[in-house]
Amino acid sequence: MTPQDRAEKSAAAMWAGDAASKWLGMTLDAVGPGSATLSFQVQDHHLNGHAICHGGYIFTLADSAFAFACNSYNQLAVAQENQITFLSPGKLNERLTAMATETARTGRSGVYDVTVTGQDGRKVAVFRGLSREVKGQHFDEAS
Repeated sequence: MTPQDRAEKSAAAMWAGDAASKWLGMTLDAVGPGSATLSFQVQDHHLNGHAICHGGYIFTLADSAFAFACNSYNQLAVAQENQITFLSPGKLNERLTAMATETARTGRSGVYDVTVTGQDGRKVAVFRGLSREVKGQHFDEAS
């Protein structure tokens, strides 16, 4: 099995059970070894009292991209720490895209950087996620 096949199969297994990302309207746009891209369109129910995308939804988008990236090796991984910096607001009807990239992976720990961009290419937020591998796999590779 190639690393790309493993990433895609791991993502399919995760996506099947990811009710939260689906409920928020996210799509899984791409996945590869140590990387993932997810997006969603900002709708009325994503807006806060300033009529911009609520930061919690932007964080969730980035966190979901991080999750798919760090779980792309068919090894269960969970977040141990995440941090986000908001740079510009998400706007109503705009598609936000989160691109996660592996920065480091050693032992059971990983570091992933996620950039959230708006439709016009501007940076909306930058996110850093630290992962920890735990016992288990997304699928049996012997099958």
